[in-house]
Amino acid sequence: MKVHLKNNVYWLGKIDWELQSFHGDDYSINNGSSQNAYLIREEKTILIDTVWSPHKNEFMDNLEAEISLDELDAIIVQHGEVDHSGSLVELMKKRPDLPIYCTANGVKSLSGQFHHPEWDYRVVKTGDTLDVGNGKSLVFVEMPMLHWPDSMASFLTEDNILFSNDAFGQHFAVAELFNDKADQCLLWEEAIKYYANILTPFAAIAKRKLQEVIGLNLPIEMIAPSHGVIWRDNPLQIVEKYVEWSDNYQEDQITIVYDTMWDGTKKLAHQLAAELRQAAPNTVVKIFNAAHNDKNDIMTEVFKSRAIAVGSPTVGNDILSSVAGWLYFLKELKMKQKKAAVFGCYGWSGEGNKVLRGLLEQAGFEVVEPEVRINWNPRPEQLEEMKTIAEALA
Repeated sequence: MKVHLKNNVYWLGKIDWELQSFHGDDYSINNGSSQNAYLIREEKTILIDTVWSPHKNEFMDNLEAEISLDELDAIIVQHGEVDHSGSLVELMKKRPDLPIYCTANGVKSLSGQFHHPEWDYRVVKTGDTLDVGNGKSLVFVEMPMLHWPDSMASFLTEDNILFSNDAFGQHFAVAELFNDKADQCLLWEEAIKYYANILTPFAAIAKRKLQEVIGLNLPIEMIAPSHGVIWRDNPLQIVEKYVEWSDNYQEDQITIVYDTMWDGTKKLAHQLAAELRQAAPNTVVKIFNAAHNDKNDIMTEVFKSRAIAVGSPTVGNDILSSVAGWLYFLKELKMKQKKAAVFGCYGWSGEGNKVLRGLLEQAGFEVVEPEVRINWNPRPEQLEEMKTIAEALA
């Protein structure tokens, strides 16, 4: 299946309705996804990216239904990760002479993954161009660490389409492909989830790169990312959101994340939510159990928050593995300028709060001084101690 984008440009990808996880099982997919490849048919015929290898046969059939492979003049590989390049080996079996345009790091990535150093790599850098005929060119823009070192984007002049690779995408299946056809609530939920869980560690780089792209004064009329919707209606709205999200983003929200063994720490978490509603009635308060709620959805809420509170009972002189694993993920994302508090119950030794505090500080959070540490099951008067944390965060 192909979809017409504009003039002689077409979408030729895969809408993956059944996909449930990504990056192994590290990213949850709630509303499907897509792998977007694009075909330009000017005087030269150019393919931009492919799709994931599970769909390689379907992709090759669709491609060969549209063109003879002998017509292809080049493929642009904007990023070597296999959700983009997974069908490349099949294509190169049939066209081993096909030029591959990518960054220098792209050569390393593709060679390292597919073991074909003999392919015809054409290394490009920011500002390099490829003439596609009829007065149009592809202008390349390196996008290192958005989100791999090899990433780049491509801009098609005259048609004014930015093929943005992983930037500005979402894991979101939309049959009609375009942003104006999508459920807007779901679209923005998936867009911020994608940014929060994948691009947040590179926020400082994203901020600089966005300013560089804006400074190029490209007349962008359409943004075609590698996943999710194609932005044709006010495409710069997603660029504006990225500018906002990359600047230590936060809303007036506090998120509580905990796990519990025998409900003592659960009682503390819910008491804290009640105290926060009293201390800061205009602040959004959300509670998540690290063992039961989806970690990516929790992280999206943490990304939006100005402060968090994390609770775990002490177990084995440490904390519950569900909370520990989640905190290591939080550390990976390198969020900035957010506060945190810790709490928990214990029976014998009580090291849990110390461990929580240390991991949160390693994750870049300013951990407030008040904490609540309750021996055994909290009594009603002990629950009121959560007010000290609420006041420190509110």
